[in-house]
Amino acid sequence: MINYVRRKTTAVKIKNLMMGSDYPVRVQSMTSTSTNDIEGSVAQCRRIADAGADLVRLTAQGVREADNIGVIRQHLIDEGYDVPLVADIHFNPKAAFEAAQKTDKVRINPGNFVDVARTFKKLTFTDEEYAREIEKISEALIPFIAICREHGTAVRLGVNHGSLSDRIMSRYGDTPAGMVESVMEFLRVMVAQNFFDVVISIKASNTVVMVETVRRLVEAMNAEDMHFPLHLGVTEAGDGEDGRIKSAVGIGTLLAEGIGDTIRVSLSEDPELEVPVAQKLVQYITSRAGHSHIDGCESVGYNHLQPQRRLSRTVNQNIGGKCLPVTVASCLPDDVKGDLRPDFYYAADGISTADGNRYIVPAAQYKAVEGTYPMFDIADVEAAAKCDAPMVWVEASADTPIQSLEPLRAMANAVLVITPANVNVPGSLQAMLHALITAGIDVPVVARCSYDDADTEWLQVKSGADFGTLLLNGFRDGIWLEAPNYADADRIVRCEYGILQAARLRMSKTEFISCPSCGRTLFDLQTTVQQVKAATSHLSHLKIGIMGCIVNGPGEMADADYGYVGAAVGKISLYKGKECIEKNIPQEEAIPRLIALIKANGDWVEPKK
Repeated sequence: MINYVRRKTTAVKIKNLMMGSDYPVRVQSMTSTSTNDIEGSVAQCRRIADAGADLVRLTAQGVREADNIGVIRQHLIDEGYDVPLVADIHFNPKAAFEAAQKTDKVRINPGNFVDVARTFKKLTFTDEEYAREIEKISEALIPFIAICREHGTAVRLGVNHGSLSDRIMSRYGDTPAGMVESVMEFLRVMVAQNFFDVVISIKASNTVVMVETVRRLVEAMNAEDMHFPLHLGVTEAGDGEDGRIKSAVGIGTLLAEGIGDTIRVSLSEDPELEVPVAQKLVQYITSRAGHSHIDGCESVGYNHLQPQRRLSRTVNQNIGGKCLPVTVASCLPDDVKGDLRPDFYYAADGISTADGNRYIVPAAQYKAVEGTYPMFDIADVEAAAKCDAPMVWVEASADTPIQSLEPLRAMANAVLVITPANVNVPGSLQAMLHALITAGIDVPVVARCSYDDADTEWLQVKSGADFGTLLLNGFRDGIWLEAPNYADADRIVRCEYGILQAARLRMSKTEFISCPSCGRTLFDLQTTVQQVKAATSHLSHLKIGIMGCIVNGPGEMADADYGYVGAAVGKISLYKGKECIEKNIPQEEAIPRLIALIKANGDWVEPKK
């Protein structure tokens, strides 16, 4: 989508809160306390609400916990807090029935509400057996719907990539199509019962899978004339910089095309810290509503569900074509102290000596020194065409007429830098990129975006959402992030690489897939994440999952190389991929044994001294 317009949805009432396209995008978080700790849960709900959350979710492992949510709810009301509470249910329909009478919204997981817990075994079902299993959905849901209707309780159908049932896996595999069908089976029952206070989430820790799946769900609902509101989130996003960037890439890409009515940024941190990140993301995207119209349309043959990389020629063997996306930074090498270095430095004052780095310099400053490349304005494209440098960079605004870019067609050494020309940054840039595809101009393109923010979190959110949208939509030659009011060049470069990694395009550091804390977490998640990171953060070729419990753990670690999963209080299980290698290890032994497991499989390298 080029122009920003909210997707039209039906409205859902959650207590006194309305949700849907006619209302603001709602922000929510989830408590990390035990729901049996009434006092602690009430206090944390207050902190989350005070941070600005519109809803608060609490886990309910059983009937007792579901009943406790009603107690917590009354405490909050007595203290003047009217925030709706959501009960989070897995594996236990009885808890869902109880919660429907005691709280404002109940989340059930189609992967484990009716079907037995997945075993990751390949099962087979005859057509008759499969049909009978689907009949069980109606049998389980209809009485649940009746209770929700009676008590005015909304429902969230929440599918996670890590918790698809073996039945769905037997027909669809571990795929976006399977996730969508898992939801649609339940939605058809809801619609047949004329129950429409339903919100849907369909999440994954892999941003590519998450975005494709939500898009497929929208298409599937449209085909059956369903228009339910959507809850967006990237599961197990992690903490710190990684968690913020990954969430901005996945959630921001969908919000940018008008999809999403409530969001949760899932961080392995105190839950109230999730709220301002989500608020920033919503504010940034929705502030472009009513922007000046962008002339442009998607190119013929573009696959919106599974965007393929835009075809471009390779220039100087290191940009375009099948090369990894490049990074550009407007600084000099001495400004960057960390291990991550940009592929190109932009030196506005020119560079007179070569030092092994690659520089882009203004054309007027270019001195034909090895490793330096001139950059021309599009107005000087005729001069650029006469330059015989190995690479010639040409900069143009995204609203430049495509006819002005025609000379680039014949320039085998050209790289095009485009800058946004609208408050809708990704829409503006994509309009130009689709126009290039339509015109058949295959010059490599680097998107250059500049942000005035001096605040780290704002910079991560904005750049992650804008560049992430481009990258996930197939525009992958390079990114150039500028922040003139931000002094930390290291963090800018890390942000660029973090965005590329979040989009699954370029690995530059260990990927940690860590869940947010909740009442099911069986160890101190924040401390443990930091300990695992300290021991393994030099293994930049690996993905390591750190999961508080088994609800989504093994499944959400689907593409992780190794996993550290809470098995019981003080006990950890270690995984290689989806296979549990060691069960119920004392927690104090878990990290050394994780290292030993990595070494035994030949994936360990010693950290640099």
